[in-house]
Amino acid sequence: MTNHADAIVYRTFDGSDAQLPHGVLAELVTALGGRVSTHGEDYEKARHTWNAMVEHRPAVIAHCASAEDVAAAIVFAREHEILLSVRGGGHHVAGNAVADGGLVIDLSPMRHVRVDAASRRAFVGGGALLGDVDAATQAHGLAAPLGINSTTGFSGLCLGGGFGWLTRRFGLTIDSLQSATLVTAGGERLIVSASNEPDLFWAIRGGGGNFGVVTSFELRLHPVGPLVHSAIVAFPASQARDILVKWRAFTASAPDELTVWALLRKAPPLPFLPADVHGTDVVVLVALYAGDMAEGARATAPLLTFGKPHGHVAGPQPFVAFQQMFDPLLAPGARNYWKTNEFVDLADGAIDAVIDGGRKLAGPECEIFLASLGGAMGRIGSAETAYAGRATRYVMNAHGRWRSPADDAKIRTWARDLFQATAPFATGGGYVNFLTDDEQSRVEAAYGGNYGRLRDIKERFDPDNVFRMNHNIPPRERARDDSRGARPSTASRTRAR
Repeated sequence: MTNHADAIVYRTFDGSDAQLPHGVLAELVTALGGRVSTHGEDYEKARHTWNAMVEHRPAVIAHCASAEDVAAAIVFAREHEILLSVRGGGHHVAGNAVADGGLVIDLSPMRHVRVDAASRRAFVGGGALLGDVDAATQAHGLAAPLGINSTTGFSGLCLGGGFGWLTRRFGLTIDSLQSATLVTAGGERLIVSASNEPDLFWAIRGGGGNFGVVTSFELRLHPVGPLVHSAIVAFPASQARDILVKWRAFTASAPDELTVWALLRKAPPLPFLPADVHGTDVVVLVALYAGDMAEGARATAPLLTFGKPHGHVAGPQPFVAFQQMFDPLLAPGARNYWKTNEFVDLADGAIDAVIDGGRKLAGPECEIFLASLGGAMGRIGSAETAYAGRATRYVMNAHGRWRSPADDAKIRTWARDLFQATAPFATGGGYVNFLTDDEQSRVEAAYGGNYGRLRDIKERFDPDNVFRMNHNIPPRERARDDSRGARPSTASRTRAR
C-alpha cells in the first residue's frame, strides 16, 4: 500500500494496482462515521495478525460497528474493485484476514456478547473473541463448544466448524449455531437459519468466510461449570510409545463427557514439574471432564497409570481458566506454520511417525498435538453441515512456532515431513481452520462430498468471488478462473486514476 499526496494505491480483484483519490475515500469515511484508517494506531493494531509471518499492509481498513457498516464497505470495495478481506480475531495461521494492498473489513468493534440465560442462548458479535464468549456465558453456568485459545476470533472458528474441549459432549461450535446475520457480496443483510435461507445456513456451518460477512451469531448454550474437573499429566518422552498406545485405547471407549488430548513438546515451566524437567522432551496428557466432579476424578485417574510421570495436577478448576490454559503457549508475536492430518483410527504407524516427529522437534516452541474427537460430533451426518469430517476421531497438528526468520525453512520442513509421514494413515481431509496459506490445493479434499454443493451455493450468493481471501471455494461457473484472480463482473469497471 502506498499513499500519494492525492491518492492511495490499492490492489484490485485481478491483482493489479490502481489509485483511489482521497476524495473518493471520503465517501467511505462518511458512510462509516469516520471509522476508516490508512495509517496510525488503529491501522497498525488491525493490520497485525496472530501469526508474525504475515506482514501485510492493506490500503484501507474499515472498522465496522454494524451490519450496515459492513454493507457500505462491501459496496465500496466492489465499486472500486478493491481486493477485500474480513478480520474477525485475526488468528488464522494463513493470515487471510488482512489483504495486502486491499480493503480490510475489521469486525473488532463488534465484540459484544449478550446472554439470555432463561432460553440458554447467546448472541455473539462478529468481532468477539472466544474469551469474550466464555466470560459472558460462564457468568450463568453455561457454555458453547469453542476452541482452545481464548484470543481466537469466534467468527473464524465457528465458520470453519470449531472443535475443542466440549466437542465430544456437545458437538462442534456450528452444531450449537441457531442463526446468523450475514451481509452478502451484494450488500444485502440476511438472517439465515434452518428455516430461512437454509442452503446458506448449511454452507456457513463449516464453509468458512466464502459466502458473506457474518456480523452476529445466535448460539444454543449448554450447562457447564463454572467448575470442571481437569487433569494434566506429564511423562518423559522416552515413554511416548507406551503412553500413546494406552491413550488411544483409553479414548476409544471414553464417555462423551471426557476429553483427553496428547501433546509432544519441550516441557514448559509448569509449577507441578521439577525444575530439571523444564525444557526436556515430554508427552503431556490434558483432560477435561464436562460433568459431575466426582465422576470426573474417577474418569481421569487411570491416566496416571499409563507410565511413570514427571508430575501431574488434577482437581476442580474454573472452566474459564481452563479455556485460557494454552494462551501462554499460543500468544501472538511468534512465527507459525502448521501441518494437519485427520484420522478415523490412529494406526501404529501413525503413532510411530508422531513419536519420530517429537524426537526431531525443530525448535523449543514447536509441538505436536493429538486431539481426541468423536462423541456427539460424530453422530451428525457428514452431509448435514458443510463441515465434512464427522468421522474423524483424531486430529494431528504439527505446530511449528519460532521467532527468527532464519529458522523459517528448517521448521517448515519439519512440519511438512511429519505431515508426509502420517499421511498414509490419514483420511486425506483436513480442518480448514488449520490449513496454511500454501494449502489451497487441500480445500476440495477438506470438504469431500460437500464440495460440489458448496460451489453451487457460492455461485448463487457470491458469483464474482468477492470473498476470495480465505481457503477459497470458487463459484461453480468460475472453475476455469483463478480463485483469487477472477474479476467481479458486476463491479464497476471504472477506476479512479
